[in-house]
Amino acid sequence: MSIITLTTDFGAGSPYVAEMKGAVLSICPEATMVDVSHDVPRGDVRQGALVLRQITPAFPEGTIHIAVVDPGVGSGRRILFARLGRQCYVAPDNGLLSAVADHASPRSFIELTERQFWRPEISATFHGRDIMAPVAAHLARGVSPQQLGRPIDDAVMLDWPEARCEAGRIIGQILSVDRFGNLATNVAAEVLPADARVNITCGGRDVAGLSLAYAEHRDGSLIALVGSDGCLEVAVTGGNAAKMLDVGPGSPVEVAW
Repeated sequence: MSIITLTTDFGAGSPYVAEMKGAVLSICPEATMVDVSHDVPRGDVRQGALVLRQITPAFPEGTIHIAVVDPGVGSGRRILFARLGRQCYVAPDNGLLSAVADHASPRSFIELTERQFWRPEISATFHGRDIMAPVAAHLARGVSPQQLGRPIDDAVMLDWPEARCEAGRIIGQILSVDRFGNLATNVAAEVLPADARVNITCGGRDVAGLSLAYAEHRDGSLIALVGSDGCLEVAVTGGNAAKMLDVGPGSPVEVAW
């Protein structure tokens, strides 16, 4: 039984989500459908890409991920099938797959051109329902990716800056803010010194040392810890670090020791 996930910026409870599910189930009624998130900030391709990178390791080999954060819908942008690592993706060619593709091996991309795998009527404003969902359903039914279109080697890739390691410090940045206001960074746990007490600076405030969990501190405490994705995170227990520090994606973070 195939697993097909949906990640969009449509908003929770949007009827567009149900329309996409209907398009899948009309072709592949046995598919197991999983809602990843429909609360990606509107048109925010970079944040959608980070969601895909975060959730991909949780799914089994052969999962088909449909991602629709598509501010260029109706333009000349391409729509892609991608095999990245051991999983499959259907998404617009706007960088939405680039965070997963960044370290995926093997990886391959196919531009969707074969209309027999699309709905007969194509809306200029809803390619998620009319192209991406049917293609994913046909894949789940056993259609070969090679039947969907032509291979390409120039898929759009966003720049994903890595933290910079220097003598006695690491310069990174905030990648995303979750609904609790926690600040996820691009500083991976493996580059943090194991035997030194670090000081983390973010938004003009300092945090001394790393915590293991939120529960170690009383509400209102500004803390730093390694989050569930294996990267440094800045948070306020029982509060909102993004609001307290007035920072967001792209803001700098420094770790020193």
